[in-house]
Amino acid sequence: VQLVESGGGLVQPGGSLRLSCAASGFTFSDYALSWHRQAPGKVRESVAFISTGGATTYQNSVRGRFTISRDNAKNSVYLQMNNLKPEDTAVYYCNMFWRGSSVWGQGTQVTVSS
Repeated sequence: VQLVESGGGLVQPGGSLRLSCAASGFTFSDYALSWHRQAPGKVRESVAFISTGGATTYQNSVRGRFTISRDNAKNSVYLQMNNLKPEDTAVYYCNMFWRGSSVWGQGTQVTVSS
């Protein structure tokens, strides 16, 4: 089971980024997935969640700016981030639960700065 994130980078405040998480080693459509982030010196926090049926939930601070989606044909989950703010700066991780264990990707750095 493997999750590989991509799409991070440096963006100015108000800009946009689209993160991708490519999954392998399991039947992707059978599992819910989520995005989390960890800023320097802070605990890792949940950002967005998508169920197998496509239902979504968001952290209050990103609701209305971020959109999580999935493409079961491509075994991928995405995080579209708009109107980015400096406080969104963090390493972003893809996550799922596999047979009771939490599986994480390696993370992708997002830096929002002018």
